[in-house]
Amino acid sequence: MDDTKIGPAIVFGGLIGATWISAGAGSVHFGKIVEKVLIPAAASPVIAGLVAMAATYLVYRFLVRGRPATRGFKVGQIVSASLVSLAHGTNDAQKTMGVITLTLVTAGSLPAGSSPPVWVIISAACALALGTYLGGWRITHTLGKGLTDIEGPQGFAAQTSSALVILVSSRLGFPLSTTHVCSGGIVGSGVGRRDAPVRWRMAGRMVVAWLFTLPAAAIVGAISGKVASLGSAGTVAVGVVGIGVGLGIYLLSRRHPVTAHSFQVPEPTPAVTEPGRLAA
Repeated sequence: MDDTKIGPAIVFGGLIGATWISAGAGSVHFGKIVEKVLIPAAASPVIAGLVAMAATYLVYRFLVRGRPATRGFKVGQIVSASLVSLAHGTNDAQKTMGVITLTLVTAGSLPAGSSPPVWVIISAACALALGTYLGGWRITHTLGKGLTDIEGPQGFAAQTSSALVILVSSRLGFPLSTTHVCSGGIVGSGVGRRDAPVRWRMAGRMVVAWLFTLPAAAIVGAISGKVASLGSAGTVAVGVVGIGVGLGIYLLSRRHPVTAHSFQVPEPTPAVTEPGRLAA
C-alpha cells in the first residue's frame, strides 16, 4: 500500500524518541513541537486545498469556458512544477541538513551555532534527488491518479497553491512535507472542478498513515537510541538493521514497479464524489 511519503513526521518522530531515551523527557520541547511542527502540518494541506479549490473554480469559470482544458496550461504547468521543485528543496532539504548538522554538533565535530558544511549541503541535495528518482513515480501515481482525475488547469492550480504555501512556510521556519501540501492542493483542485471525482477513501487512508507516523517513528527512534547507546557494537547494529530494512523495502517495491506506463492504467479505486460540488 502506497500512502505517499510522510515527510517531517519521521524526522521529528525519530529525533523525539532518540532524545527522550538518551536525555529524558525534559529535553524535548513539546510546546515548540506543537507550535512549529504539528499545527503547520495539519493546517498547510487545508490551506493549500482551499486556495487550489478557489483557483480551479475561477480558472474553469472565466478562462476555460468549454474550450479544451489543456490548452494554454502546458507552459504554465512547467513553470508551476518548477516552482514546486524549488519549494521542495527550500523545505525538505533543510530538515535533512539540520539533522546531520545537529548530529555533528552533538558529537563535537562542529561548534554550537555552526552553519551546515558544504559537504552536508551537497549530500542532502544528492540524497533528495536520488530519492525522487527512485521513488518519484510511485508517489506521482498515487497523487496523480489516486486522489482525483487531473486536467491541465487543475494541475496548474494545485501546483501553484502548494508551492506558495511551502515557500511561505519555509520563510516562517515551519518544516512541512511537500507531499502533504500537494495532496491538499490536488484534493482542492478536484473539489473546485465540476463533476471531477474525488477519491475520499484514498485521502482518508493517507491521513491515517500520517497520524500513525510520528508516534511510530518516535518508538523506533527510542529503540535505536537505546541500542546505539550500548557502544560501537550498538551503533553498527542500528546501521546494519537500517540498511537491511531500506534494502528490503526497495526490493519489495520492485515486485510491483510503478513507471510512466502505469499512468495509462485506469485507477481501480472507486470514485466517490461529494454532493454540493462547486459548479463551474
